[in-house]
Amino acid sequence: MSRWFRSEHMEYISLIVNEDAAHDCLADLGKLSAIQFTDLNPDLTPFQRRYVSYVRRCDELERKLRFFGHECDNFGLKLDTAGDIDTFLESPSGSARAITAGGGDKKGTQLLESLEVELDGYESQLRELNAYSEKLTREYNEKVELQEVLEKARRFFMTDAPRLAVSELSPGRPGSAEGLLAGAHDDEARDMDMRFSSITGVVSTEEKVRFERMIFRATRGNCYVRFAPIKQPITDPETGSLIEKCVFIVFFKSLSIETKLKKICDAFFAHRYSLPDMDDAPAVDRMLTENAQELVDSRTVLLKNQDTRFRLCQMLAQHTERWTWIVLREKAVYHTLNMFKADVSGMLRGEGWVISEHFEDVRMSVNRAHSDMDHSMPNYVDQVPKPWPTPPTHFTTNKFTYGYQEFVNTYGIPRYREANPALFTAATFPFLFGVMYGDIGHGLFLFCAGLYLLWNEEKNEKAKLDEMTAGLHTGRYMMAMMGFFAVYAGFVYNDCFSLGLNLFGSRWTFSSDAPEAGEVAGMTGQFGDGNSVYPFGLDPMWHVASNELLFFNSFKMKLSVIFGIFQMFAGTCLRGINYIYFGKKLDFVCEFIPMVAFACSLFVYMVVLIFMKWSINWNSRMLSATCLDPNDAASGWGSADYDGEWVQCNANGGGDGTCTPWGYACQGGDSLADKCPLDYGGSGDGCQPPNLITALINIALSPGTVDEPMYYGQASVQNLLLLIAGISVPVLLLAKPYFLSKQMEASHHSAHDDDDEEEEHGMGEIIIHQAIETIEFVLGMVSNTASYLRLWALSLAHSELATVFWEKAMLSTLNMNWFATFIGYGIFAGTTFGVLLMMDVLECFLHALRLHWVEFQNKFYSADGIRFAPYSFKQILKDASASH
Repeated sequence: MSRWFRSEHMEYISLIVNEDAAHDCLADLGKLSAIQFTDLNPDLTPFQRRYVSYVRRCDELERKLRFFGHECDNFGLKLDTAGDIDTFLESPSGSARAITAGGGDKKGTQLLESLEVELDGYESQLRELNAYSEKLTREYNEKVELQEVLEKARRFFMTDAPRLAVSELSPGRPGSAEGLLAGAHDDEARDMDMRFSSITGVVSTEEKVRFERMIFRATRGNCYVRFAPIKQPITDPETGSLIEKCVFIVFFKSLSIETKLKKICDAFFAHRYSLPDMDDAPAVDRMLTENAQELVDSRTVLLKNQDTRFRLCQMLAQHTERWTWIVLREKAVYHTLNMFKADVSGMLRGEGWVISEHFEDVRMSVNRAHSDMDHSMPNYVDQVPKPWPTPPTHFTTNKFTYGYQEFVNTYGIPRYREANPALFTAATFPFLFGVMYGDIGHGLFLFCAGLYLLWNEEKNEKAKLDEMTAGLHTGRYMMAMMGFFAVYAGFVYNDCFSLGLNLFGSRWTFSSDAPEAGEVAGMTGQFGDGNSVYPFGLDPMWHVASNELLFFNSFKMKLSVIFGIFQMFAGTCLRGINYIYFGKKLDFVCEFIPMVAFACSLFVYMVVLIFMKWSINWNSRMLSATCLDPNDAASGWGSADYDGEWVQCNANGGGDGTCTPWGYACQGGDSLADKCPLDYGGSGDGCQPPNLITALINIALSPGTVDEPMYYGQASVQNLLLLIAGISVPVLLLAKPYFLSKQMEASHHSAHDDDDEEEEHGMGEIIIHQAIETIEFVLGMVSNTASYLRLWALSLAHSELATVFWEKAMLSTLNMNWFATFIGYGIFAGTTFGVLLMMDVLECFLHALRLHWVEFQNKFYSADGIRFAPYSFKQILKDASASH
């Protein structure tokens, strides 16, 4: 865990490699994932880089592989996995030497040439088959549409228009009219004039209404349109999608209308077909028969083409992912080589950050790559002398710590060697979530969900998950811990689906077996006795007490304040640890010490008061200031609740005959301070439990006045603490700027007037920054402490919602009948799952997230670091797999 507390040590190195061995060097360095290269050619555009042609070739190969993947998707083929990334990188195909599908062993730049030749052949073959398939599909669709048009037109003329003979003009007879209205006219010329022309074709069903409306408007209603749907969808030859179409027949009586109709058909991409004379039945039957035979032949050829494409895609699906990984690796190599600078002919120089413990591994990889090429090749790997650029931040994480580190990195990357909040977040985040979500039953569901994700860990590691599932997989350990702490807090609250569990036997009993409302329960043992304390958590009797809400509110509110102040004070201490580590003595003395003084004098003191109030035996103290009759045991004289020695007062000394346990003779009008033996001051004199909120407010509003003290000299102590808090604020505000100004004066005592102006400007920024820092800390301690009350609020909301769901959905239906109970259980289960197991989990998660990002981390966390982005084949391939 010490390695997780601060980021890894970094070294800035320079390496000079021979250009011939540069590819092999970077191929080996990419497996180490230990070096982040710096771009030494920032002034060059991507098109001016040395290896831009190789990057373009890799981009072209990626395009071809995406094309292969798209074609496989069209057939519903799943790409075969290339296996585990680590296994791939260690295999020959993942090294500088790669094996292509043809079996050839290629090295370096030869690999790109081999892949280009191989993939070019597959692409041209697949594109040729696709073009032929598109052509065949178009011809097949035309024959299907013609067959439908012939059948629908013949059916129309046989059934709907027995007296109408219509046909479209053939190509050799433009404008000829077929389909004569047979009527009672005897004149043949007039009979020919009454013939109607027609246009037949196929249009998309989606365009049917618009098509019909356009025809009506263009011809002003001087046409007759009929539609008939095609039952079987038609395949679009370009997209491959199925389209619903219908046959149309339009009758008209004008050449001008015919011109308009043809333009409308072209606009709606409607296919027009020429038909023979419908009166010539043999010609229609012959055309139907010929077209049906051609349809069968076209389908046979089309299926053969589809089978050939399918078998080719099957072969490509076996190799596409492996080819993609090889291309991505080669592209990363050449992209990184573009960051190198060619200072000397034949040599390349690169610089970058390397993890210190991997420095020797980098040197060995470079030497090994050169020795494989030629023993005499020169190379150089060594550290660059300071000053360095700002080092990047890198943490070595495992399966458990990775999720928490990403949790912190989302807010901001830790500064180099800064204290890492993720180390503490791994423990406090699930714990604070459990405080808010505390319930044995609900927490158990969440814990089981986390265990399920852990059980399927290896399976999910190898699977391609969607974004949400991948997020759940990343946070599997976090979810299990959240569920565990929710169960733990549920046992502390003794809350299971809003019901108390009597696991160890309650320490309170009623006098009757059937207690009535308002009856008071008694303890089974004496106060302070170990047998009177419930072994773990709260006594289940509190769940049926009339003051249940009052007790739980007080308990959870104090816990929230304690946890909040503890976490914020820990964050302030981490600030001091950072100052010590980085050698910032001025910041330690002028910032950290005043901050600790301010926090301790008010807020840590508040926690001390809470624990003091919990630890004091108030029964004994209050009894010590109570007047009792020493001759009447029923009045409580001699009770074991009093910790001191019972002393009977002198009855001859006057008074009303009653005494306090310590021997004071009561006069009848005595104040509490007179009867209390502690003499702590105030009206309570130490024998009355104080209201802590009032006591804390009075520290600032009524200095020196403590109405209900808990210990001797409390007023003086609180005055001293208030003085310390008051002094710490101006020290925090002014001390650091003052000492910085003295340092600047000492270092610029001989500067010119222009430098004096810059000094004033810099000093002004320092004062403003320190004022913001002071205001943020002082007000933040108050507001952040109040913000931690959300722990109490959400815990209360969770328990009250669970109570409402149980009482309204279950208890109200149990006494009705079995059917009502069944319905009630369904409502109870549905609301519990939807509200408490889904919405409330998310709500508590977000509030715990805010407490860490805002209340905890702002006490010490800079979050302005630079993330270490190593040259890593593993990360590149992992990102590529996640994006598909």
